[in-house]
Amino acid sequence: MKEINLTAKMRVYNWNELSEEQRAVIEIAKEQTERSYCPYSQFHVGAAAKLANGVIMRGANQENAAYPSGLCAERVALFAAGAQYPDQPVTKLAIACFTDGHFTAEPGAPCGACRQVMLETEHRYGGKMEVLLYGENGTYVFDSAADLLPLIFVKENLLG
Repeated sequence: MKEINLTAKMRVYNWNELSEEQRAVIEIAKEQTERSYCPYSQFHVGAAAKLANGVIMRGANQENAAYPSGLCAERVALFAAGAQYPDQPVTKLAIACFTDGHFTAEPGAPCGACRQVMLETEHRYGGKMEVLLYGENGTYVFDSAADLLPLIFVKENLLG
């Protein structure tokens, strides 16, 4: 038997410890929570993806009565970025969650499908994407989506 330990690096920052650029992207993600369509869960999620050219793509969760037909905020933003700016890497992705009249105290974590899309986005452009998960008590900062999904599954895995 062989045992392998997987580790992930995450830093937790208070609002005033974040850079101006990080705060600006998070503010857009927070604004996007107002545009979510979540009549079933009442859990508003907003995302902002900053591209290498400085453009910020926005996303908000979109629910549907046929639950699998909805889409998470992260994927809305990343797919829009890929469709509208296919040659621009995503350098930062911020996510914020709002429910019961306030932003969540602790950051919300992306679902597994979103983590896979985030990782594929990094792999597509050959670079890391900083991930910012906002919470009132602190923001989790990851240098790469790979820190959220350490056992990667990418195109090369399909080649055998």
